[in-house]
Amino acid sequence: MVSQPAAARMTSAWLTAALDRSPSGVAAFDADWTFVYANPAVARLLGRSGGALTGSNLWIALPELGGTPLHGVLVHARTAGTPVTWRGRYAPARRWLSVTAEPVQDLLQVHVHEVAAPRAEEAGPAYPGGPDEPDADRERLRFLAEVSETMINNLDVHESATQLAEVVLPRLADCAVVALIGEDRSRAGEAWAHRDAAGRADLDTYMRGRLHGTGDDGAMVSALLSGRPVQLTSIDQQQVAPSLPTPQVRAAWERLDLTSCTIVPLRARGDTFGVLALLNAGTRPPHTELEIATAVEVARRGALALDNARLYGRQHRVAETLQRSLLTPPPRPDRLQIAVRYRPATSHALVGGDFYDAFVLPDGATVLVIGDVVGHSVEAAAAMSQLRSTVRALAYDRPDSPAQTLTRTDRALSGLRFGTLATALLARIEQPAEQARDGLRTLRWSSAGHPPPLLVRPDGAVQLLDCPPERLLGTDEPGRRTDHTAVLQPGTTVLLVTDGLIEHGRTGIDEGLTRLASTLTGLRDLPLEELCDRLLDRVLTGRADDDIALLAVRCCTRDA
Repeated sequence: MVSQPAAARMTSAWLTAALDRSPSGVAAFDADWTFVYANPAVARLLGRSGGALTGSNLWIALPELGGTPLHGVLVHARTAGTPVTWRGRYAPARRWLSVTAEPVQDLLQVHVHEVAAPRAEEAGPAYPGGPDEPDADRERLRFLAEVSETMINNLDVHESATQLAEVVLPRLADCAVVALIGEDRSRAGEAWAHRDAAGRADLDTYMRGRLHGTGDDGAMVSALLSGRPVQLTSIDQQQVAPSLPTPQVRAAWERLDLTSCTIVPLRARGDTFGVLALLNAGTRPPHTELEIATAVEVARRGALALDNARLYGRQHRVAETLQRSLLTPPPRPDRLQIAVRYRPATSHALVGGDFYDAFVLPDGATVLVIGDVVGHSVEAAAAMSQLRSTVRALAYDRPDSPAQTLTRTDRALSGLRFGTLATALLARIEQPAEQARDGLRTLRWSSAGHPPPLLVRPDGAVQLLDCPPERLLGTDEPGRRTDHTAVLQPGTTVLLVTDGLIEHGRTGIDEGLTRLASTLTGLRDLPLEELCDRLLDRVLTGRADDDIALLAVRCCTRDA
């Protein structure tokens, strides 16, 4: 027992000096993994040569620690709520260590001791891997690298969740389930995987047929609320029974023979948005502390990839909603049928600047506009809105020809400092009195570097209305723009598209136009709306590399 006068002399400076002389390593970290205190022994034991660790960040001061078993143990200890001890070979320092980490208030306290290497007969759970620990370390690092490599390039949330469930098998479990929650904390999706085909079929039956909210998900809720791993060394079959509504689901559950489980929260950027459940079957024992530490590191890496996919999806939906809100429904002029389609790219983080427009002028002509602002970003979508509004206002204000309207658009964009480039095709469908008697119409158009229109004649022939290319909008270079005309018979279909459809699959422009014309030939007898859908389905054979806008107009016959 320390006397009162002696206790008075034990100031913080005295205690710090005592710890500094200790042969055992002592360190404390704050929430950002900054060393609040580190004595010289911990630097020596962890292989840090020269310089004090106090005040530095763990991952910057000791980058070689990342991915090692000790790394996983420290991350696990942060959320475990109880002391976590690991004994094993710390490869970067070539030492056998015993490390105990424990959260105390808002700090993580760590004690490090050097221990003797175990004899072969002593190898066991306390010394994972025994004398072959270096091989185990390398295998663990390889496994964690595989987790990162598998998930780093996927921006689809469901696919990423499925990949996370698959990549942990069979190393960490016999089957795995990833459950996600949305911003409103409701269920946002599940993905699962099993190590073999038979088990996969039973897991599918169980996961698709089980009832939610029967009380068997308490461990998952606990992991979500606490942000800490939850281990079930045995599974209470009576607790699971109410979630099995049919004999088929019950039989599938029994064949799975799940005996233990560890549930690890998925957390990124301060938000817990799901869990990774690792389930063992049959005689496979419950997870060890080292396996749980590895699972925590896997969940950390998987959560970052999943959160990136969530952010991408959210950003893409916002931009797509913005763009779709700017693309108004087409009008229904007399004896003209108009159909429009818009498909966002699936390979970009944001939608681009593709747009269409159609409206009727006071003189009775129907104006068609299609264009593409350079870029894929919110800025491109905003520029698209500005360009579309400018063309619409100028075309409606004065009944000029398409070439004259595009020339006025050039002047407006230059004066307003539009600051980007865009292609556009502006067309008028006119029907003067001498044509009305025969049901004919005139298509009058001008193109600012945009792909040409296509006509599908009543007899099925497809005509490409090609013409010499003219400069894009926004170039700030003066030059003459040209009008072109074509006569439209009753039953003729006019098709305007952006280059995303023509160049799909990295196809050249000429080849893409030929493919488009060939596909249209077989669709001429379809109703216009169905023609648009079939055309997109046949041309888009994979993920869209670029946004696609499509505007189709059919001149109706008198009997139609």
